[in-house]
Amino acid sequence: MNAFPFLRWRVTKSCGSCGLGGTSRRGFFKASAAAVVGASLVEASTLIDAVAQGRNFPPPPPASSPIADLIDTHAHTAPDAMARALDDEEALQLYKEKGMGAVVLKSHVVPTADRAWFARKHVPGIQVFGGIVLNSAVGGINPDAVNWMWRMQGGYGRFVWFPTFDADNHVKHFKDGPEGIKVLGPDGKVLPAVSEVLKICAKQRLVVNTGHLSASEALAVIAAARDAGVDRIIVTHAQYEVVNMSLEEMSKAAAMGAKMELCATGPLMGPQAHLAWMRTWRQVRVQETAQVIKAVGAEHFVLGTDGGQAGNPTHADVLQDFVTDLMAQGVSKDQIQLMGRTVPGALLMG
Repeated sequence: MNAFPFLRWRVTKSCGSCGLGGTSRRGFFKASAAAVVGASLVEASTLIDAVAQGRNFPPPPPASSPIADLIDTHAHTAPDAMARALDDEEALQLYKEKGMGAVVLKSHVVPTADRAWFARKHVPGIQVFGGIVLNSAVGGINPDAVNWMWRMQGGYGRFVWFPTFDADNHVKHFKDGPEGIKVLGPDGKVLPAVSEVLKICAKQRLVVNTGHLSASEALAVIAAARDAGVDRIIVTHAQYEVVNMSLEEMSKAAAMGAKMELCATGPLMGPQAHLAWMRTWRQVRVQETAQVIKAVGAEHFVLGTDGGQAGNPTHADVLQDFVTDLMAQGVSKDQIQLMGRTVPGALLMG
């Protein structure tokens, strides 16, 4: 049997001692050597592949972006009064490279409706929205500030957040001061200025976000918003320590038509956080988030990052990790699309 079946010999004349017609002894050995070298290269290549697959390499890029077409409802960017890793244009370029569909720019101290207009001009191909946070920098619960925000050229000012780090709940929880901006009176009802803001939001179909209100305050504002005709409501990072909604409270908010925001930065918090100031916040574990989605229903949630802190991963990367980890916990791709695209898309553009 021929040891090299891939070599074909043509008999033309007898070669005496070698017994191979038409082939010299030298030719035979050259062909044999070539075949041995070829076989050795194949074996070596197979061995290299096997070793490479066994080494501790990072995984290859995903075949398609896990966050394609998704919407980030909560993105912090520069310029800001706090350290941010990326400016509007830089963050949006990364979102666009990942195929994302839209983003809402947020600042604790200034409106972002005008920045959304500029961002769309400089990074076409992704929808950008802004809003206003009713902290002391804009006069607190200030109906006039809300009115001017939604009137900004372009009509991209769509979100209204009730107070965040100036909220009475936030200030008292973190012991930043004796009191902050209140939304409820002694009788437990929303203050007149809150009612005025909610009327504007209802008329202009703006998205009301509860900010850093406590769970009980958020539920009271949600009830008042529904009475005022608001049909677009988000409980800002409902799982964060400063809000800390229970499963029962989330279910109650969902029954009133509110959506809970799940933020990708939550798992980066806690005692092991690499940013010192985030170590005082409770970590929101991905497993916990997956269980909440299952219990309440994906149709009652939206996805955001609350990203942009200097020293943290980029918004797009932290969202991709969050989505990938949720899917590893049993959250389906359809559920991700529902929370990340369908539900927030209806709030922003429906």
